[in-house]
Amino acid sequence: MVVKDVKFSATKSEVCSVVVGVYSDGSLSKKAAALDVDGKISKNVKKLGFCGSLFKTCSFVSCIDKINHVILVGLGEKSKEYSEFELEKLGATIYCAAAKLDEEISVLISGSDVSFKCSKYGTELMALGFMLKSWNFDKYKTKCDCEYKTKLKRAVFVTEECTTVESEFAWFKNLAEGIFLTREVVSEPANVIYPESLAKIAESELKPLGVEVQILEKDEMAKLGMGALLGVAQGSEKDPRLVVLKWNGAADKNAKPVAFVGKGVTFDSGGISIKPDDGMHEMRYDMAGSGTVLGLMKAVALNKLPVNVVGVMALVENMPSGSAQRPGDIVKSMSGQTIEIMSTDAEGRLILADALWYVQSKHDPEAIIDLATLTGAIVVALGHEFAGLFSNCDKLADQIKASSEITGEKVWRMPLTEHFDKSINSDIADMINLSKPGTRAGGTTAAQFLKRFINDKRWAHIDIAGVETTKDDLFICSKGVTGFGVHLLFDFLCRNYAK
Repeated sequence: MVVKDVKFSATKSEVCSVVVGVYSDGSLSKKAAALDVDGKISKNVKKLGFCGSLFKTCSFVSCIDKINHVILVGLGEKSKEYSEFELEKLGATIYCAAAKLDEEISVLISGSDVSFKCSKYGTELMALGFMLKSWNFDKYKTKCDCEYKTKLKRAVFVTEECTTVESEFAWFKNLAEGIFLTREVVSEPANVIYPESLAKIAESELKPLGVEVQILEKDEMAKLGMGALLGVAQGSEKDPRLVVLKWNGAADKNAKPVAFVGKGVTFDSGGISIKPDDGMHEMRYDMAGSGTVLGLMKAVALNKLPVNVVGVMALVENMPSGSAQRPGDIVKSMSGQTIEIMSTDAEGRLILADALWYVQSKHDPEAIIDLATLTGAIVVALGHEFAGLFSNCDKLADQIKASSEITGEKVWRMPLTEHFDKSINSDIADMINLSKPGTRAGGTTAAQFLKRFINDKRWAHIDIAGVETTKDDLFICSKGVTGFGVHLLFDFLCRNYAK
């Protein structure tokens, strides 16, 4: 479910609950103060001991005519300057406070009630955070779950500039649609999402929006020499796909595109190097990199971003069988480089190797960013708060980091060095798909492996293994799939390429 009925008005709805802002000095936001006849709100603020601390909430049954509940939301100090992400968090806070109280709310907090930096979109960002937080994956629930049960169906943000805000919010709503698509496909189980079905979803979602969709099947990939990708896929009954998504939105249609490549292992058993059963059910999320590319391309197309973009989804299923790839096998990648397989559970870098080479040789991109749930090592290093960022270009890394700080999708740059590169040399092939025993630094050695399939292109690798899902209730998303990367990379494109 997701609350998509978000509107903007100059006046509050007739019968509903209202959301009002309270500053840390106890004063009310402007529209709330106008509603505070005979102190019916301010007296309750004092009675409840609500201090207006930032993002704190409280509610009470209203004694104001035609208002069911009054929901108090802390705005902190009046002098506070909100970042873009904090404005989204404020909207998410409003959703959480109101979700179970009433079918409709009027939000008497707008951009005019808070100071913010980095953006002119105050109310719009609050509404975006509201929508993002309302999403949850309840498709397969046949019984009511009180944890997800909500009454809320619509929200009206009250603002003097309602016409302008409504028009500008369309941009953010389109971004949300991309994030929702990513969350949906990554949340689905592996018996629903597999290479063929995900390729069809990409086609049905994006082709009507003007995205050129090309789907390469096994025979076509074999002709291209994609032995690394096909080696991973050979143990499964589900044939692989390489989905190429092309958006030509720039004024100069021949301008070099920005390329995004996503790891799409729709289920990762580990292959012959099979994983332990504890947590294996979560390996349906191992296609989150491709899911992010899919959602990003939808947001780009819906907003008709004036930039040329190519998205590549490398889709396989990694299964053990009599035909599966074995440890000790040697495969030849599309680049011509040979790889000794040390573990069939280090499969993501193998499919990315061919996908990265493909996008360079066929589309000559200006820059390449790949996303992958690549290593458990990055989770050990950075936990579940940061994605690992690796790059051969300081400027590109800085651009991604800047968008990270704005959107709240955090990245932390990690090292690439000659020492770690040497650790993946093989005695009998060009390289191994794991580092030599004792090297450790698994996130970095995996990135070094990918770097060997980059020519002279600006490149960044984002390891999202620790951030693509959450077991905690976060500000902008509930437990489950986060959709990490869509907002980050959409912002990156807008700031650096969409001129």
